[in-house]
Amino acid sequence: MSGRSTRWAVFSLALSSLLAALGTSIANVALPNLALVFHTSFQQIQWVLLAYLLAITSVIVSIGSLGDLLGRRRLLLTGLALFTLASGLCASASSLGLLIFSRALQGLAAAVMMALSMALVAETVPKEKSGSAMGLLGSMSALGTALGPSLGGLLLAQFGWQALFWVQMPLGFLSLLLATRFLPLDGTRLKTDSTQFDPLGSLLLALTLGSFSLAMTIGRGNFGVSNVALLLLSLVGLQLFIQAERKARSPLLRLALFRDYRLSAGLTMSSLVSSVVMASLVIGPFYLSGALDLDITTVGLVMACGPIVAALVGVPAGSLVDRYGTQSISVAGLLFMGTGCLAMVLLPIALGVPAYLLSLAFITAGYAAFQAANNTAVMARARAEQSGLISGMLNLSRNLGLIIGASLMAAVFAFGAATQNLLLATPAALVRGLHMSFAFATALIFIALLIACVSHALRKK
Repeated sequence: MSGRSTRWAVFSLALSSLLAALGTSIANVALPNLALVFHTSFQQIQWVLLAYLLAITSVIVSIGSLGDLLGRRRLLLTGLALFTLASGLCASASSLGLLIFSRALQGLAAAVMMALSMALVAETVPKEKSGSAMGLLGSMSALGTALGPSLGGLLLAQFGWQALFWVQMPLGFLSLLLATRFLPLDGTRLKTDSTQFDPLGSLLLALTLGSFSLAMTIGRGNFGVSNVALLLLSLVGLQLFIQAERKARSPLLRLALFRDYRLSAGLTMSSLVSSVVMASLVIGPFYLSGALDLDITTVGLVMACGPIVAALVGVPAGSLVDRYGTQSISVAGLLFMGTGCLAMVLLPIALGVPAYLLSLAFITAGYAAFQAANNTAVMARARAEQSGLISGMLNLSRNLGLIIGASLMAAVFAFGAATQNLLLATPAALVRGLHMSFAFATALIFIALLIACVSHALRKK
């Protein structure tokens, strides 16, 4: 490929990464508005976000194997086409059910775009330039996450909620055109045991996560018999998933790897901290608009500050990891997150937006530092032939945390507010909900710190 064609190919992959990240964050700011439009509860409207996350989490580990079977370029083009179509379906949805279904389709496509964009860099870019190309993809993904709330707030205020999805269609179509034109054709691939797809594992994972999410979101804040039944169903699903993975020829998760306590610790901590960050993205719109009485444009701008801080801290944090080691920066990041969560609980509401921004900055800066250190530590445990698998497990653990944050943490928020309709909740009730949810988040960060310390002690021994 010529230099010009390579640059355009990389741009198409970077745009794919941006779109997948944008899909995660752009709808969050609209959750209160969507609850009004569709005359539904906070618990039900969460599924606009959960459907997207569940779809990604259920298949993202399998996408690499599917790409080997079907061709990475072909599968990426299919994903881009599906994402573009699903964006249009979201924008034209006439009911909440149709919107949730369309968001699930968007999530399936986003999983393809996330997983294959990085894989295709190695086939497209010369080895000596792959680092800068990977950096561009990471920056575009961070930009998409940061752009979502601010762009979503502006579009929602000016054009209505449909504009949040209409805007993704031309971007998806542009990425599809560029990828079709400039990505190299798929070569012949050898089919090995590692390129087998695990449909049963993917299905059981989706059913398990779906049951857990339903248990956390039905009942309008009241935890009753149906919630308990769904929670038990998710535990049964987890057991069936583990049994299926033990017997699968090419499992989603190689359970034997969890015998490495440092790998297990890293993946567990990744889930815990991701749940805290996602909680701020779900709870934020309701608290900022309901308790602080901000207009939707300002809500979007305030929410965008968190991802922006994380993007700015990410690169320096990587340098600090190289200088001081993974353990020190992991613990420092967790301490920053814990400080931010405590500030959410203790700072008085009279301080308003500045207090919220300060707390959010500590949480997201700590998250960026922790992720840089933890990802480095986890990947250092992987042999060359396991790097793709370990990377997939990191993605899975992060997405599991996002689902926990969007369901369990949001349920704690609704319980703390002690109301069946958050749209009608008083500012005092929303403040109680915020305090309870971030007190719970502080406990999760403390557990992560405990895991980090125990893991370090075992390593020294």
